[in-house]
Amino acid sequence: MAALAVLAGFPDISAQVPGSAYKVETIIGPRGIAAEVSAIAFGHDGLLYATFRRGYIYSFDPATQRWEPFAEGLHTPLGIARGDQPGEFLVAQVPELTRVADTDGDGQADLFETVSDGWGLSGNYHEFIAGPIRDREGNYYVSLGLASGNADPRPPVRGELTRRPRTAAEPVPGKVNHVGHYSPIQYRGCALQIRADGSVRPFACGFRQPNGIAMSPAGEIFVSDNQGRWVGTSPLHHVTDGDFHGHPASLHWHPEFLGVNPVEADVAELDRRRKRPAILFPQGDMGGSNTDPVFDRTGGAFGPYAGQLLVGEWTYPRVHRVDLQEVRGVYQGAAFPFVEGNGLRMANNRMAFSPDGRSLYVAQTSRIWGSTEGLQRIVWQGIVSFDILTMKLTREGFDLTFTKPADRESAANRNNYSVTRYYYRYHSAYGSPKTDITPVEVVSVSVSDDGMRASLVVNDLREGWLYDLRPTSIRSESGEPLAARMAAYTLNRLVD
Repeated sequence: MAALAVLAGFPDISAQVPGSAYKVETIIGPRGIAAEVSAIAFGHDGLLYATFRRGYIYSFDPATQRWEPFAEGLHTPLGIARGDQPGEFLVAQVPELTRVADTDGDGQADLFETVSDGWGLSGNYHEFIAGPIRDREGNYYVSLGLASGNADPRPPVRGELTRRPRTAAEPVPGKVNHVGHYSPIQYRGCALQIRADGSVRPFACGFRQPNGIAMSPAGEIFVSDNQGRWVGTSPLHHVTDGDFHGHPASLHWHPEFLGVNPVEADVAELDRRRKRPAILFPQGDMGGSNTDPVFDRTGGAFGPYAGQLLVGEWTYPRVHRVDLQEVRGVYQGAAFPFVEGNGLRMANNRMAFSPDGRSLYVAQTSRIWGSTEGLQRIVWQGIVSFDILTMKLTREGFDLTFTKPADRESAANRNNYSVTRYYYRYHSAYGSPKTDITPVEVVSVSVSDDGMRASLVVNDLREGWLYDLRPTSIRSESGEPLAARMAAYTLNRLVD
């Protein structure tokens, strides 16, 4: 590749709402390269390394704002992670996990080594990949999307195509009948574990388009998925070894289903087997197509939300925030809008914190649909907005903690909290409406003496429902309005 160095700056179109705690800045990409930034990661040298969907990797120096070429010739790279050595990266491209490294220190990759390619490819345009992440034992994990039901396999095919049909010959009441997106080849719709020797095994299955995978500080795996058939609204899953997360297509490759066509499986049996999502993002109100989950490990350098999870959003100009809670061994919790608009574009696919923790870089790619693309960063301005920091389930309702003291009179007014509950159906249809929308009475609210916590007593707490909170007219002690327009709590388990 010819050497290329392009000066890039932050243009005047960067946006900031007056008083906003976070500013969105747009970064101009390297000249002559389509700006579909598909994944990002910071290297040992402090530079940002960006993959471009059409096969390039470039480095970006935030200090000088210069781009430099690093590698080319990759096949739809959709994930990148820093390796153990300087100049080394693990790149998840559609056909394989690849070690890409600069071994002679000249700033350009000279080593391209296959780590693993132990999964099938049918040539279907929808067979995306996310990751890699790495556990403490050195195993890598990637997640694989299903193939679109609107396209047939195209040669050359890698792996063994299933001979099972995508749909049942005749519609059968109570049966799956139609899968929509399907798994024509090994392990589509699964999260895979890749061992040090490159061998692969399915770690969990039942995903539709798991376009994001993250490892928590405690070593737990979380995968985001997208609404569609069998997925009522876009979810975030806590993933452990052997889990089934609901979409039956990948059961083609599950040992327990080798004698049963999953498109003819009993829906009630699938429902009993599936692990419920940890978080549901209400479709349209919050989520559309979830992407990269990233844990805030900045220790407060990015604001008051340290330890929480930020989740990218492709359909809308948003990044979500998640406050997880473990109840009786099961993860659940609250989702909030974090950044909406304010200069942020759509198609937010991958995210990475800067080494100093003050900025969150966001890679945007249009993939195959019309959308925006490029690179932006969200910068904390050192301002703490009045916001709901956490929402925790209690025996009687929910405890809300705030980022700063609330005006006790407005926070104690139960009429300022509108709560409804509903659920999303588990069925083979595409998505689900909010089902059985029911107002939930807020019986009382008590506010702590310091104004930092409001405890809500509510009627009718039930497992398996989403509790949608819409606060109004709540202000801080200094009169600042509440930043959170909504919170959505996924209730899988009641507090014992």
